[in-house]
Amino acid sequence: MNRLVVSAALMAAGLGLAGCGFTPLYGSPGVTQQLAAVEVATPPGRTGQLIREHLDDALARRGGTAPQYRMNLALSETRYPRGVRVDNVATRYEYVLTASYTLLSASSGTAVKQGVAQAQVTYDSADQPYASITAQQDAQDRAAAECARKIQMELAAWLATQGKS
Repeated sequence: MNRLVVSAALMAAGLGLAGCGFTPLYGSPGVTQQLAAVEVATPPGRTGQLIREHLDDALARRGGTAPQYRMNLALSETRYPRGVRVDNVATRYEYVLTASYTLLSASSGTAVKQGVAQAQVTYDSADQPYASITAQQDAQDRAAAECARKIQMELAAWLATQGKS
């Protein structure tokens, strides 16, 4: 009996969504092909390389295709001490990565979208230098992944609404 009720509810929900004009973001037709046509320019530095790699993965960039869009990124990194011991040595840091992006049309070179994504992560600072460096690099990677995810979602939503009023 429960299976019958669940099946009927799923069918009713599917029919309701079909009638409202709902289209899945990554369905067919979707934005996947357009996201894959975005070429990301690598900002300088380690964090720039990390965010470009995460964006290439998130946008499913294919190297053999001609890009429709080119993305320029400007990064800003700040680090704040958050946990301070009695001897005034920080034991915890907050790392903030701000990625400002401009999406340009590859054919005309004009800016079609601009945005800002920000990620805040924290990490421990150990007494051992290698452990502190590793923790900071891990924080950079996590922040770059978060900014890339936010940029991907903003672009997907923007591309999904292009041509629709």
